[in-house]
Amino acid sequence: MARVIRAARHEVRSVFRADTPTHGRLRDALMVIVVTTVGVDLVSGVLAFMFERHVHGTQIHTFGSALFWTSTQLLTVSSQIPNPFSVGGRILDVAMEAYAITVVATLAGSIGSFLVRRAREVDPLPRPPRPAGSDPPAG
Repeated sequence: MARVIRAARHEVRSVFRADTPTHGRLRDALMVIVVTTVGVDLVSGVLAFMFERHVHGTQIHTFGSALFWTSTQLLTVSSQIPNPFSVGGRILDVAMEAYAITVVATLAGSIGSFLVRRAREVDPLPRPPRPAGSDPPAG
C-alpha cells in the first residue's frame, strides 16, 4: 500500500513538473480548467450581484454573497442562499450549472486520457492483436 501511495505522489509531482509530454498535457488541461473557472466565477459573481441586489426577497445584497452563491453553484454544492428571483439571475444560474457539468465531464475525460497515455508510456510493448471474432477470456 505504501508503494502505491509513493507512486501516486510521484505521478502528481510529475504532472506539476510536466516530466513527460503526457504529464504536461494533463497539467495544461488542469490549468485551463482552473483559470477559466476562476474567471467564470468572478464574472458570474458580478452579474449575480447586478441582477439580484435590488430584488425583493433575495439574499444576495453584497458582492461577497453573490460570489459565495456563484462559487457554490459552480462547485455543484447547494448553499443556504435560495435560487435567484430575477430573470437574469435564473438564466445565469442555468448557464453556470451547464458550465459546471461541462467542467466535470472535461476533467473526467482529461484524467482518463492521461491514464491511458501514461499506461502506454510505462508499458510500451505492443500487445499482439486478437484474431478476428475471438472473445476476450472470461474471468
